[in-house]
Amino acid sequence: MMALLENWQKWTNFLGENVMKAQATGMADNVIKETAYQIGDYLAKNVDPKNEQERVLSDLWSVATEQEQHALANMVVKLVQNKTIQ
Repeated sequence: MMALLENWQKWTNFLGENVMKAQATGMADNVIKETAYQIGDYLAKNVDPKNEQERVLSDLWSVATEQEQHALANMVVKLVQNKTIQ
């Protein structure tokens, strides 16, 4: 997993593939978004950013309210969904 975090492209591809799998199994969007929030919170608290993109997300997460963190997690889900579709 840590090697995956070192490359932004690999990380977003991994997330996109897993979001698509979750949707294919019938997981509701609100559950996917809550899971993204929980993963984001875990990473922010336990993992040092490995690249510039992760540093930006970490910095934004650290100054955001919980509501803003949920919005940021939702935007990451949307980003990886759009990348997977393209």
